[in-house]
Amino acid sequence: MVESTMGALNAHVTMDVAIPTVIWGWIITMNMWAKSIGTGIILVGAYIYKKHKNQTGSLNISMPIISIIFIHIFLLFTVIDLHQMFRFWHIFFHPHWTSAITVGAWAATAFVGVLFLMAYASILKKDEALFEKMMWLAVILALPVTLYTATIMGESTARELWQTPAEMVQMLAAAGLAGSATLLIIGRKFNEEIKKDLALVLFASAFISFMVYMSEYFFGHMKAEEVAAVISYVRGGEYGGLFWIGQFMAFIIPMVLVFVTLKNKAQTLLLPASIIALIGLWISKHVWLIIPQLLPMS
Repeated sequence: MVESTMGALNAHVTMDVAIPTVIWGWIITMNMWAKSIGTGIILVGAYIYKKHKNQTGSLNISMPIISIIFIHIFLLFTVIDLHQMFRFWHIFFHPHWTSAITVGAWAATAFVGVLFLMAYASILKKDEALFEKMMWLAVILALPVTLYTATIMGESTARELWQTPAEMVQMLAAAGLAGSATLLIIGRKFNEEIKKDLALVLFASAFISFMVYMSEYFFGHMKAEEVAAVISYVRGGEYGGLFWIGQFMAFIIPMVLVFVTLKNKAQTLLLPASIIALIGLWISKHVWLIIPQLLPMS
């Protein structure tokens, strides 16, 4: 009897109180938002480049440059959030491949290298064949870079609202929305067919994201009491107004504007739809990041 209790008697308590504050704040929101743009412009841009080759103007120049800018914004806020930011090199010299952070860091590093090769091929060497090879390699790398955050969120203990499969859908849809919106903003000289395809990607991405959010909003409480408690911060709670502002700006208003555009063939509405979608995407991601952390965990 005594022997069987020795392990329990020697146990060490490391933390027996709830974390009293939000750990992941606007810095992580910026991280995810910038990543959506940086990867989305490659994913959507490659689709447009393939479908409308020789009609895309300077897309092969603007696509890698904008992606490089926003991926470095993503990396900047990633490093800022690290509690020991000067030890990030451990990920590369002492990697643990069971960690989503390690896999994401290596994928992001490779992605950045390929982006620079894309820029070199299109701007300096003007080699279309090399550019295309690097572009498809960038597409392959963009997928794990944009999806690995969903795995990190899914691994978070006692955060039932963040489920990896649903978050992967959200991340991919966010990349589609951000990529198409960014290309519509910078590609005002695109022809009508390209703008129509970008508008359809924007509409589809917004619709998928909105459906995922609404499924959690209306049915999430059925899978766990914690989700019901978290959703209460939205249903009449302190984040209710901000949640619906994000939903309208990121998804509902852009879908309406795209629908009117396609119906009336008046593409002037695509620019405000894109700007509103990008602002709303930041708000939606921020609310979804914050509200599960408001519930004390013990």
